[in-house]
Amino acid sequence: MLHDPPKTAPAERPNETTRLQTGALVIIAFAVVLFLLVQARFVLISLATAIILFSLTSDVINFIARQRIGMIRIPNAIASIAALFLISAALLTLTSILLAQVNTVLVTTLSYTERAPSAVASLFSWAGDDSQLAISNALRSVDVSSYLRSAAGQASGITQATVLVILFVGFLFVERLWFETKLLSFLGDEEQAERVGKIIRSIIHRVNYYLLVKTLISAITGAMIYVLARAFELELATSIGIITFVLNFIPNIGSIVATALIALVAHVQIGDATITGIIFVISGVIQFVNGSIIDPMLMGRALRLSSFGIILFLAFWGAVWGVPGMFLSVPIMVMMLVVCSYVPKLRPFAVLLSREGLPETERMLDQPLERDLFGQEVEPD
Repeated sequence: MLHDPPKTAPAERPNETTRLQTGALVIIAFAVVLFLLVQARFVLISLATAIILFSLTSDVINFIARQRIGMIRIPNAIASIAALFLISAALLTLTSILLAQVNTVLVTTLSYTERAPSAVASLFSWAGDDSQLAISNALRSVDVSSYLRSAAGQASGITQATVLVILFVGFLFVERLWFETKLLSFLGDEEQAERVGKIIRSIIHRVNYYLLVKTLISAITGAMIYVLARAFELELATSIGIITFVLNFIPNIGSIVATALIALVAHVQIGDATITGIIFVISGVIQFVNGSIIDPMLMGRALRLSSFGIILFLAFWGAVWGVPGMFLSVPIMVMMLVVCSYVPKLRPFAVLLSREGLPETERMLDQPLERDLFGQEVEPD
């Protein structure tokens, strides 16, 4: 009897089995969600973009609704229609500009195909003639035309995505009229519905602020890079400026790619390593000052995200949705940070996602927003 193994309590085995089953279900659910994210990427990317644009228009609608024509105040319905029209016009204009610049870049790239390998290989002349020749031959073996056809095919899908985003935004405007009623009916608790509404407004405000600051910084950076390219008489100055503006919405990686791009174009066109180095250094300084000094200053504490978390989200959404996922990674991270801050069981994730480990608190949720993105006072509900 003394050597008999201790018997396991009857309650321990069911608990262990339950934990194993829960873990297996979580893994299966994650795999299914990941599969759906990949398979329905076109629709989901369009829907995510539409939701972000729809949240961005909340302040626009309120701003238009505050305007008066004589003694008549603009109705909220007309303000919503005007905001939808502005979004549609902006998206279509931006799409046409991007397609025109993509066409310009593709045509110019074809003209650079012959001299680009030797120009790039010349950067490695310090390694010896054999290494330079090997790099030149390797670059010449790349089928550039196939990549250009693939890029042109992806660019043609931008128009389809733009139309789908506009349709999604239009239907979201319609659903906006009954959102509070649906939220109350869904939760069945007026106090809880009000709390969820505050969380949603906090998400909208912070995503809007991020997009506003990022657009401002990206526009300034793109304009400065355009001036730099024009100063050195680069053929693709306009395209480089626009591409820099777009790439700066991708955190960390976008600015690096934009800097390398202008240096590559400069070296292929001019062929002087010294001038290429000067352009590279000036472009790098512009990106560093705007992205690492001015950008964090304008973002403020409300959007101090973990740098490691940004890289993780960038890698994950880039792997799932490609380049569009990289653009959407930070807005999605901001949304998750705010939601996790107010859900007790998920708050540890909010601590990890925030830079100093100090996410929002319940007290901050009760503080009303005094001003919107236009600097106008927010009227209490």
